[in-house]
Formats: sequence, C-alpha cells, structure tokens
Amino acid sequence: MKIHKATKKYEAWLAERTPIVKADLAFKHDQMAEGLFPFLRATFYRWMQIWPTVCADLAEAPGLLAVGDLHVENFGTWRDIEGRLIWGVNDFDEAYSLPYTIDLVRLAASASLAVTGEHLAIAPKEAHDAILEGYRDGLKRNGDPFVLAEEHAWLRAIALGELRDPVHFWRKMDGLPTVKGKIPVSAAEALEHLMPEPKLACRIVRRRAGLGSLGRQRFVALTEWRGGKVAREAKALVPSACRWARDGRGPSEILYQAIVNRAVRCRDPFVQVRGRWIVRRLAPDCSRILLATLPKQRDEARLLRAMGWETANIHLGSRQAVKAVRRDLDKRPSGWLREAAKMMVKATARDWENWKAITPRRR
Repeated sequence: MKIHKATKKYEAWLAERTPIVKADLAFKHDQMAEGLFPFLRATFYRWMQIWPTVCADLAEAPGLLAVGDLHVENFGTWRDIEGRLIWGVNDFDEAYSLPYTIDLVRLAASASLAVTGEHLAIAPKEAHDAILEGYRDGLKRNGDPFVLAEEHAWLRAIALGELRDPVHFWRKMDGLPTVKGKIPVSAAEALEHLMPEPKLACRIVRRRAGLGSLGRQRFVALTEWRGGKVAREAKALVPSACRWARDGRGPSEILYQAIVNRAVRCRDPFVQVRGRWIVRRLAPDCSRILLATLPKQRDEARLLRAMGWETANIHLGSRQAVKAVRRDLDKRPSGWLREAAKMMVKATARDWENWKAITPRRR
C-alpha cells in the first residue's frame, strides 16, 4: 500500500472515531512535505504498517507497554505533586503493547533525521550508541526519574530555554483564536475539572500543536486566577494507530493513563484522562521541548543518553516483561540498533519522496 492510500485509509478510520478539524489536517499534510523529520513525526500510522516487514526480526522481540510514537521531540517538562520540575516523555497518545525494540528504533531513527535536518550536531552512530547506553543503564539500575530540582543541572539549563520564558509563553497563548460556538460538553467538563476552582470565567481557544495528533480537536481554557494566568488543555483521544495498522485486531482501549501510572516517574498530577479527552495544565515550565528551542551550547550525546534512560523508565512499568527484555537485549549483535534505524529511515524516506511528488502544496 502506498503512502497516500495508507494516509487516506487511516484518516477515514480516524474520522469514524472523532470529529476532524479539516484545516489542521490540511496543515499536517503540508508539514509532511516540508521535511523528512516532520514527516516521520506525523506518520506513526505508516510506521506501524511497514515496521513488521522492514524489521521482521525486531518485531518478534519481547513485548511490553510501549510509547509507540517515540521521537526526540516527544520530551518535555512538568511539575510533580511536590512542585518539582521533572523532565521526560510527555505524550502517550499511541501507547500500546508492542515489542520493546520499537521505541528504541523509532527514537534512534528520529535522531538520525534530526541530524540530517541540522537540528542535532552529532554523528548518527554516536547518537544511536548514546540512546542504547542510556537504555541499558536504565534497565540495569531499575530506572530513576529525572528530577531537575537538585540534580541534572545540565538538563535543567536545556529545559528552561529562552523561548519558554513566561512573557513569551503567555503572549502566544493570548494570541490564540477564540472558539466560535460551543465546545463538546465532555470537553468542557474535562477542562472544568482541572481548574483551580469551579466556575471560573474562561476564554476557550483553539491550539494547533504537535504533528501526529493534528486533525483531532484540541481546546484550551484561558483565565486569570489570584494574580496569574491559567491554561488548561483538552485534546481528543482515539485508540492507538497500532490497532488500525493491524486491521482492527488487538485491544481498542486507550492506554494513556495505564502507561503513565506504571512507569518509573514522578507523575504530573494535572495530566488526566477524562473520557475520550486527555487534559493537562499548560505553562511555560509544563510543555514539550522542541529541538529548535534548545540552547546552542548543549551536550547532545548526554541528552540522547537521557532519552534512552527515560525509555527504560517507561518500559520498567511492564515489570513481568523486564527479564525477557534484558535477555533479548544481551543477545542482540553489536550495531543492531544502528542498522534497524538505518533501514527504517530508508523506508520512511521512500514514503516521503512519494508524498512530496503527489501532494499539492498550498501557499
């Protein structure tokens, strides 16, 4: 199946499960043509189609509750119940029971594409080795969350970059367009539940963010409370694209809350699944970290190693699978991750070239 047909089928499947924001979907299609890295981020559904064929051996590796759509821009910060700044994976829309290898290969492939796109200045081999080293060490030491209050000063400096300044952040929030008409009752209730107190007067705005989830409804409630600004977001959830790629076979339940609850991490108390919505607090210190916002001076190998360790933090939530994962990992030949990432990048690049050749560009 070609990429255009796969995309059309997936989006039809998506539309059967949630209302579609057509303007955001059109924007997503444009972004998919802009570069190979955004194309990868936007097309997890396609990854799940081609992965079992391209990496057949790895697709048979021990399974666990995995992130699925893991990449180098799926990391950010939040505040835990103690108010401490935490860093880690911040999006689990596609969580599913998968071979442990898929998260490592997708993370490594995204690092390769970030290097090609000049978002990272590190050799792909060094990037892949750093990810795998971090993952191995995380498993060996039974994980450890990234608490930025006292330790990891180098990571705190990366996390609190210039573009996450409160003035910049709230100016951007205030500039979002107000929603015309009513929003779904379930979304309104989800947002209300997360507010600091009931019945606050809010302005409901539309926010376009991410790439993989573009096309789904996303609402942000903005208000002021006791001298400061407050933002809460509700994003529509659907079953993982893994189910679509398997022709409807497998569980249809949304596993977002399950993977968050099980992982070795300091949870964000404001991230909650409410029906078919994921709701969260938005703030300058509570958002995704984009590669374009990273400070110029950074240790990229150290950052990628941390990403590998955080992947282990999440996989350790599947406690019964850890022994099998460790055994399988020890048997893998040297260079297996580099080779798998290379093959998936090559397959993704073919799809991207086909997408660019046929997709009309809007100007």
